[in-house]
Amino acid sequence: MHTSYYWAAMPLLAASAAGAGTQEYVDNAMSAIQTLNDEWYNVRTGIWDDAWWNSANMLTTLADFATLRLDEANDLNVGGYMRNTFIQAQSENVLTVKQLSVTGMVTSAYCIDDDVKCKTKRHFLGKRGFDDFINEFYDDEGWWALAMIRTWDATGDQEYLDSAVTIFEDMQTGLGGPCNGGIYWNKDRKYVNAISNELYLSVAASLANRMPNRDYYLTIARDQWAWFRDSGMINKDNLINDGLDGKCKNNGMQTWSYNQGVILGGLTELYRATGNKDLLRKAHTIAKAAIKALANDEGVLVETDKCEKRSGNCGRDGQSFKGIFVRNLRYLHDMAPDDEFKEFIVKNADVIWADNRNKQNMLGVAWTGPFIKATGMSQGAALDVLVAAIGVSD
Repeated sequence: MHTSYYWAAMPLLAASAAGAGTQEYVDNAMSAIQTLNDEWYNVRTGIWDDAWWNSANMLTTLADFATLRLDEANDLNVGGYMRNTFIQAQSENVLTVKQLSVTGMVTSAYCIDDDVKCKTKRHFLGKRGFDDFINEFYDDEGWWALAMIRTWDATGDQEYLDSAVTIFEDMQTGLGGPCNGGIYWNKDRKYVNAISNELYLSVAASLANRMPNRDYYLTIARDQWAWFRDSGMINKDNLINDGLDGKCKNNGMQTWSYNQGVILGGLTELYRATGNKDLLRKAHTIAKAAIKALANDEGVLVETDKCEKRSGNCGRDGQSFKGIFVRNLRYLHDMAPDDEFKEFIVKNADVIWADNRNKQNMLGVAWTGPFIKATGMSQGAALDVLVAAIGVSD
């Protein structure tokens, strides 16, 4: 572990009732969390593996684990990691650049609080701290808003929920694009894509379920879903492409797994707020289409372009995608149980642990195996599946 800068054990607050569960998944998740934190967490920066938005997802996963298994989370000092990331990550000096490939794969690069390294990276955007987790990319902001919301769920600390509200206010500056709704990808205001708009929906609906002025957020969430539903990004196969072209038409780019996932969480939260069962039916349709399109013959999730075993192994960003899908599938299953979803989650958890792990309990990007060198991102994504397996086994 990196040298301590700010560190404190932070016990979580409210325990939720835990079902019998599957102890094997709990044990596996605990081992994977320990490895994630020992190998890739930087105490001084509050970030895993020098990856900005991916770290928000890792924080979300830890919060979900804590919500499911409070005692075990306290044994691992998950509350301390949450608090440290909240304090340290906002104050770090970060340079960032993102590039979009012709297929829609985003490549993110970060230079986090390393003056020597950063001086050689002249192509990066300006160096500054990301106060309130706000930066140039609305999708990054959405990930951190959801992380703050889930951390509030786990701890009850109002400061986290207040942070999510502040982030969402900045996300709203992305409105006003050419497609009669939705938000832009970033503050250059050139591209309207799926992930930023799915996150905007999910954050708005999540806040509607947690804030006293729920009607404000609920109106936004309803309007956002109506726009997204009719935007054309959901194709004829009930899969979501990467975004819209200059004429506000589906651009036909890849149907990345995370785009099929975030919408499930957003629709589940919107259903919680409204009771509109049409939302669950649509979520089920997208989820089943995604499983059919992205799972191999053995039922194991493979990225849409099968990048796991090619050079680059889906890149640092892409290595997080599949875990995001499974996490949100679990949210949907919690609200509207489906045997297919449970079997899919458990199958992937079993295969990851059996075929995609080394002796140090590092988890690679190719869930089908064999083990490929792990990163913080591949570890976090696989951990998502282990945590989801706990959830569906309770």
